[in-house]
Amino acid sequence: MSQSNEASIAQDSEDTSSIGLLCDLFKLRIGLAIGLAALAGIAVTPGQAPPISRIVLLVAGVTLTSAAAGAFNQYMERDLDARMRRTRERVFVTGRFNPGTEWLVAICVLALAGIALAIFGANAVSAIYTALGAFTYGVVYTLWLKRRTWWNIVVGGLAGSFAVLAGAAAVTPTQLTALPLTFAAVLFLWTPPHFWSLAIAYRDDYVAANVPMLPVVVGDESAARAVHAGAVLLIAVTLLPTLFGMGWLYLAGAILGGSHLLLRSRQLTQAPNRRTAMATFRASLLQLTLLLLAAIADSALRG
Repeated sequence: MSQSNEASIAQDSEDTSSIGLLCDLFKLRIGLAIGLAALAGIAVTPGQAPPISRIVLLVAGVTLTSAAAGAFNQYMERDLDARMRRTRERVFVTGRFNPGTEWLVAICVLALAGIALAIFGANAVSAIYTALGAFTYGVVYTLWLKRRTWWNIVVGGLAGSFAVLAGAAAVTPTQLTALPLTFAAVLFLWTPPHFWSLAIAYRDDYVAANVPMLPVVVGDESAARAVHAGAVLLIAVTLLPTLFGMGWLYLAGAILGGSHLLLRSRQLTQAPNRRTAMATFRASLLQLTLLLLAAIADSALRG
């Protein structure tokens, strides 16, 4: 192989590695889920939806703003991340990215760009909800609550709720109806069992970092019961949209994903260990994805 080919392969590998690092830094998977929540908010809200081009702008804005909040979280928590096995390879901890003020400026610019896209794609009300979602995660959760109280992730769950409301406001900016409000409640209730499952799996990490996540405060068994109770409440609320016009396709998605989550969370209460905790964590991701996709598909089917 020639030196030029070797250099090209090395450059491609480095580029791919850099893309992966950026995806991790900006927590792109979470950002895409938040963007999907905004799209679901548009889909379930009665009224005339915006044109596709404006929907794309709004969803992109919500996703970018969420990504900025995720990067801000890593920037501000690099001292905690260094003490946790799960996070000690993050870019600001390892020094792959130098945590200088230029990164803080870039994160703020990205957040403002996302908010601007929300204005252009929808309206000022959607942009306010978009900004509130990022503020809730970046400031309320990360700076104010995470190091102080186990209520951190309960309040932090509002970040996803604001994404739904941002989508709803693109359709009816001056009025919130029952369906988008119910889906906002679903996102709020989904967050604690999702993150508490992860916290059970990595409780030793949170102990080492002195972060009062629920399993650290009350123990794995009590936290597992809280996860299961939260899952039961969550699934009950996911059935409410059928009372406000959602159809069979949505109901099928809610039952399918909800049943799987309930099964896994029940197994977690019976054996609160890393394996069952991660199974519940993954089940919560599947449940939310199925629910949002079913809501979007059901709304499209009903026209």
